[in-house]
Amino acid sequence: MNKKIVIVGLGLIGGSLAKAFQKYSKCTVAGIDRDPEVLKAALGCGAIDKIGDDGDIRGADLLYLCLYPQADIDFIASHAHLIPASCLVTDTCGIKSEICRHLPLLAEKHGFPFVGGHPMAGKEQSGFAASDADLFLDASYLIVPCGAPQSAVDMLKAVAVELGFGGTVVTTPEHHDQMIAFTSQLPHVLACAYVMSPRCPEHNGFSAGSYRDVSRVANINEQLWAELFIDNRKALSEELDTLITNITDIKEAVAKGDAEALRVLLRRGRLIKERLGE
Repeated sequence: MNKKIVIVGLGLIGGSLAKAFQKYSKCTVAGIDRDPEVLKAALGCGAIDKIGDDGDIRGADLLYLCLYPQADIDFIASHAHLIPASCLVTDTCGIKSEICRHLPLLAEKHGFPFVGGHPMAGKEQSGFAASDADLFLDASYLIVPCGAPQSAVDMLKAVAVELGFGGTVVTTPEHHDQMIAFTSQLPHVLACAYVMSPRCPEHNGFSAGSYRDVSRVANINEQLWAELFIDNRKALSEELDTLITNITDIKEAVAKGDAEALRVLLRRGRLIKERLGE
């Protein structure tokens, strides 16, 4: 693949995309970021070929939006007039309903295709310093067509193959957000709530794999995740209700000393996990 790529936002995901394009393709990459130190670092390590400007947007084949959801919308609203009809615009946001309420309309108005995207990869760390060319290896790449032509979807699938993703899943904004509420957002809520225990500061010497597994994603970017949670509040609230119900059932069995009820609940969880082959 040999295309002109513009990446807006060189944080963990945008920076990793830039490095992956450099490592696994023949594409040229222009980077746009509000932090001059990030741009300097990206140039210095070869993640980008140049600092992007309006001319790069006008000549882009593929434009990646790697900002927070509202910032992605705002960027396109102010730069849509620069984007050529031949340029595919995509995003990397962790929610899709809000994005797909706005960006397809702007794309249609200005005559370029937009396809929603979500690389299912990440780290506890954030920012360009944590970015990694191999972050996406074997990861799932979620694609939300938003009414775009099949050729645009196929282009994103080809990019996913080029950068080493393990596979692609095409879905709707609604199903995406329902599933992400369960697979991603709920675990982050759980991790944050878990480490709020007054026992947490005393865990050293008493903790092992279970503590690490449950608490890992509590190292959270609260600015980003608060926006993601609020934008997806309906689906996330439903998942929280389910979790609270299940925890309450277990709590009541423990409090009553009802070993049989507790065994039933724990067995139910184990069997679900076993049926998934995990």
